[in-house]
Amino acid sequence: MDDALRDLYQEVIVDHGRHPRNRGVLLNANAVHEGYNPLCGDQLTVYIREEAGRVLEIQFEGHGCAISMASASLMTEAVRGKTVVEVEALFHAFHDLVTEQGKPSEAALGKLVILKGVAEFPMRVKCATLCWHTIRAALRHDPAVVSTE
Repeated sequence: MDDALRDLYQEVIVDHGRHPRNRGVLLNANAVHEGYNPLCGDQLTVYIREEAGRVLEIQFEGHGCAISMASASLMTEAVRGKTVVEVEALFHAFHDLVTEQGKPSEAALGKLVILKGVAEFPMRVKCATLCWHTIRAALRHDPAVVSTE
């Protein structure tokens, strides 16, 4: 990663980590799910109002490292208004991006591409993907708490 991109990566992580977007309880959610990363101590709950296969509203609450909170913040911005099928495609593209498995379309990822730098820190991949595994479980109405272990 070049220095300019590294600086931008750090700036976005700090901004979204300190001032997460869409943080809070969504009272009219019809899909709620919890996720936990025991390695880092990240915990979050994702609240979704989904209708006719589309994410109309999404919020999260919880605590964790800056990467976990920034990833959740960016994820909520990216999936709002998307269909469940589009969210699933974003899940796979994001996972490929941060694990360097395959070549995801960076154009399709939008602002999420800034988290590409997580791939340089393998111990942080679970922090960045916790919210994604949690939203996926919520949309599938999976009853089990998501754990990265």
